[in-house]
Amino acid sequence: MNELVRYYNKFNEEKRLDSRHGQVEFRVSMKYIHEYIPKDIAKEEVKILDIGAGTGKYSVALAKEGYDVTAVELVKYNLGILKSKGSSVKAMQGNALNLKKLEDNTFHVTLLFGPMYHLFGQEDKKKALAEARRVTQPGGVILVAYCMNEYGVLTYAFKERHIGECMEEKRLTEDFHTISQKENLYDYMRIEDIDALLESSGLERIKIISPDGPANYMRPFLNQLTEEEFEHFVHYQMATCERQDLIGAGAHTLDILRKN
Repeated sequence: MNELVRYYNKFNEEKRLDSRHGQVEFRVSMKYIHEYIPKDIAKEEVKILDIGAGTGKYSVALAKEGYDVTAVELVKYNLGILKSKGSSVKAMQGNALNLKKLEDNTFHVTLLFGPMYHLFGQEDKKKALAEARRVTQPGGVILVAYCMNEYGVLTYAFKERHIGECMEEKRLTEDFHTISQKENLYDYMRIEDIDALLESSGLERIKIISPDGPANYMRPFLNQLTEEEFEHFVHYQMATCERQDLIGAGAHTLDILRKN
């Protein structure tokens, strides 16, 4: 946990989501958040929870739209940036594995975007999903983000040329499934891993999407596009993000679940 805190004390999450590849992820994710926000009650009565909120990119944007937003963030540095934005977000320090400050059946929409990247092994992921389920209202929606295995292998092992040390240190299985340790900070998933987690969660999948698709692989090329060309790319990703033949290849996958 201390390694994770040190990492985020240096890592600029705000800058990442402001980059062009980050904008794709953010805009597609926001499209689906809005799709599942209840439309039959007033905005100020819609309760949204952002677990692992980082610097508040999502929670602040949603609060500005008039929703009642609560944000939970582990890293004090990130929490300080979030609070400095002067929004109406109710921000608190907390851990996705134990949301003890939050009551059962409270939120209409729960975002679990960051924690699954850094929880190792299925048991801790199950705990985080169970806590998100506990605090979400019956009929409410939970959106869960994961870092994907193939993106990690292709970028770190091959593009950045760490394949030799990965094989020597046995960080990859024979079929190139990442074996992450806590000191690696990130844990990577395949669709079958996400499916196995869902099976034990008591939640129902509405749909599963790829919010960024090829955007992370194409960073230098996205930066060369004109504004008009970039808008076409964003619309391309919105049009293809539900394609089952493409999900799992992107950097992130977003599992959209309902609590029955």
